[in-house]
Amino acid sequence: MLVHYHIILYSVHNIHAIEREYRMPPLLILGIGIATVIGMIVILRINAFIALISAALIVSMLAPAVPLTEKVSSVAAEFGKTAGKIGIVIALAVVIGKCMMDSGAADRIVRAFLSLLGEKRSATALMASGYVLSVPVFFDTVFYLLVPLARSMTRRTGKHYLKYALAIAAGGVITHSLVPPTPGPLFMAANLDIDIGVMIIAGALVALPAAFVGILLAGWFDRRMNIPLRPIGTGEAEPEPFDDSELPALSISLLPILLPVALISANTIVDVFARTAAEGSFLRQFADVVAVLGNVNLAMLLAAAIAMWMLKSKRQLTLAQLSKVVEVSLMSGGIVILITAAGGAFGAMLEAADVGSAIANLIPGDSGGIALLMLGALIASIMKIAQGSGTVAMITASSMVAAMVPSMKSLGYHPAYLATAIGGGSMICSWMNDSGFWIFVKMTGLSEAEGLKSWTLLLALMGVATVVVSLVLAVVLPLA
Repeated sequence: MLVHYHIILYSVHNIHAIEREYRMPPLLILGIGIATVIGMIVILRINAFIALISAALIVSMLAPAVPLTEKVSSVAAEFGKTAGKIGIVIALAVVIGKCMMDSGAADRIVRAFLSLLGEKRSATALMASGYVLSVPVFFDTVFYLLVPLARSMTRRTGKHYLKYALAIAAGGVITHSLVPPTPGPLFMAANLDIDIGVMIIAGALVALPAAFVGILLAGWFDRRMNIPLRPIGTGEAEPEPFDDSELPALSISLLPILLPVALISANTIVDVFARTAAEGSFLRQFADVVAVLGNVNLAMLLAAAIAMWMLKSKRQLTLAQLSKVVEVSLMSGGIVILITAAGGAFGAMLEAADVGSAIANLIPGDSGGIALLMLGALIASIMKIAQGSGTVAMITASSMVAAMVPSMKSLGYHPAYLATAIGGGSMICSWMNDSGFWIFVKMTGLSEAEGLKSWTLLLALMGVATVVVSLVLAVVLPLA
């Protein structure tokens, strides 16, 4: 035993000596980290949480700035820090989405858009529905909800099946990629030190022109490919839609979406005016109250309570049944929280490895901010191509870019533009390793080749449009 003890002490001493004498180049550490993430997800088919947390541990082991005794504990600490920022919001967003689906509130919003815009603009109505619903509801759920409407529209008009399906995709994917509280944008806001209210407003504004590019492309693809209505490949009967009398009122249906957006945005706006007000003034006191109500966690909790009440009252659920619905939705959200928090730990370890300074030295000083914006979009697109998940691409890219920037104020523009550019990059090249690709193909009855020609190209062009809009706004309206 004594011999073993001395061997261990000798080994630890040697590790310290090697660490002092040889410091691995930060870019090599970055390459090892990226290779670990991509290799484990793509080649070994390991869950993204295991891949990201493994990469974080490896980078921590190689980072000379992290003491040997803290190489594991620092990863756990950064994991907890990220989970503390985004965990509650993601969990509540999942509950809100599930309750809105089951209560018929999501269906009511879709029908309102169809009634407002009319049958001739039904593709725009479907795009608008996807745009709004993908803020609190995950994209795959939104697509499942809206595809039957696209099919019924096609039966009624006898044409435009692909246009309707792509319109849903255009609206759903863009807000899923740019607007919190969906996990990717939410993580980017926390990682890049962006106020949630600002991220919601900036993401929604950048998403609008990209969504309209999507609707134009949907019509062009429809004319070019002319795909007829086909049976879906699931083998299951299409769900029967709710009767209008079974749906909640539009005002109540919209409340779980509009209330948190209004409270969070109000907090952001009031805070701007209150900064110059005198201490103890009414405006400062009012700003303190709004800051509590506009805290993202409380705002989402209030929205979740409304969504749960709406589901219980509309579907006449018992408290036990409602509890079961919430429990199931929280279980599905748990893996998202784990992946997102692991991404935060990975990014923090890259920062500790001084990757940021190494990459910053490669970028010309007179174009650093804009170059970082383009680099963030490029990293996100590479990660998207390699492993398929847009959320993982956003998490990884924003973590890497955050490690490169000494201060967000040094960018020369608001970091929200950096986040939207990364979100745009995460849309580029959605192909067969992306679950969204298979959801689209299987739920529409398209072949894989048709999916690559329509879905993949649509998202790539929308992603490029998002990056361009972000770049233009960063130059013309920097808000720095």
